[in-house]
Amino acid sequence: MAKKMKIKKNDLVQVIAGKDKGLQGRVIAVHTETDRVTVEGVNRITKHTRAGGQSGVNTGGIQVQEAPIHVSNVMVVDPETKTPTRVKTRVEQVEREGSDRSKTVRTRVAVRSGKDL
Repeated sequence: MAKKMKIKKNDLVQVIAGKDKGLQGRVIAVHTETDRVTVEGVNRITKHTRAGGQSGVNTGGIQVQEAPIHVSNVMVVDPETKTPTRVKTRVEQVEREGSDRSKTVRTRVAVRSGKDL
């Protein structure tokens, strides 16, 4: 079973270590099995592709694309202060209408400002 990650797709994150330190971008993909995230505009690499295929759709050449970066090198950006923050989880019991059962709801919260993410 894969580990639970505090960073999710479409989160705004800032790189805190590495060659792209200080850059901010949206998370494109989360790879839980390797503890990595792909961030828009961060860790760009050049990939050489061969022209091919029977239909000739791919013309080949050099493409620039984002490569995954380790999750420990990024932090979620606080929506209020626009600075990196840690993430905590607030657990609430919500009563359902017309029933005596309650539902547990987990909400991600920015440690710096206390605002929901």
